[in-house]
Amino acid sequence: MSKLTSESKFLDFSDYGRSFGKLIARRLKNTKTTPVHVTWMFILSAFIALFFIVQGSYKLAAFFILLKSGIDAADGELARLKNTPSHTGRYFDSVSDSILNLLFFMSFAYVTNTSYVFAIIAFLSCQMQGTLYNYYYVILRNRSLNGDTTSRIFEKNAPNSFPGESQKNVNRFFKLYKILYGVFDWIIYKLDKSASKMETVPKWFMTMLSLYGLGFQLLIMSVFLILGWKEFIILFFIVYSCLILLFIGIRKFFL
Repeated sequence: MSKLTSESKFLDFSDYGRSFGKLIARRLKNTKTTPVHVTWMFILSAFIALFFIVQGSYKLAAFFILLKSGIDAADGELARLKNTPSHTGRYFDSVSDSILNLLFFMSFAYVTNTSYVFAIIAFLSCQMQGTLYNYYYVILRNRSLNGDTTSRIFEKNAPNSFPGESQKNVNRFFKLYKILYGVFDWIIYKLDKSASKMETVPKWFMTMLSLYGLGFQLLIMSVFLILGWKEFIILFFIVYSCLILLFIGIRKFFL
């Protein structure tokens, strides 16, 4: 099962790691490896990247950030190949991404002697950008016939567990998810309530929004590190948030 039907698929700039993720998933399909194991793999890759950032080996850090992005696509692909959807796995993935993003920005502040206050602002900006993209993307997924509906437009209550997973684990990770994402979800929803009533989301609009996807955000970090622009990463993500209101305005007034 794909996240989107062929009719709904769009050029996603943040999804460049999908082919690599599918390759990993196919190799692991007939093994005992679970999607959660794969999530731990991208967490490990991220921590290796953090180590290299602190050590000043920025090109190696960029490599492991991009590797993290590729592996990040594999856990969901493996769940689909094994037909083992999991709310626990999805929330664990999202919670891990949020914490790792915070650590990335804190590490950038550390190596550039930037105030950690600005690092936190950049992290919050990054989270808001990703939430905007995910909001419209989940709407598109839920409107796609036979598309993946593991994600929900409104995350108000913990969902019922799938067969094979513990409801207690789902509840625990849902609470963590709400702590890390709840405020951002609420803000984006308040800014564009009517979006949830759309029958579909245009492909060209989703392509523009994919510039806010996590994969593209990690690509930006990596490119800046390779080019020796580490001092500008935090400032960039703060300023980059200016496009949020532009995207919402386009959606509300032209779609």
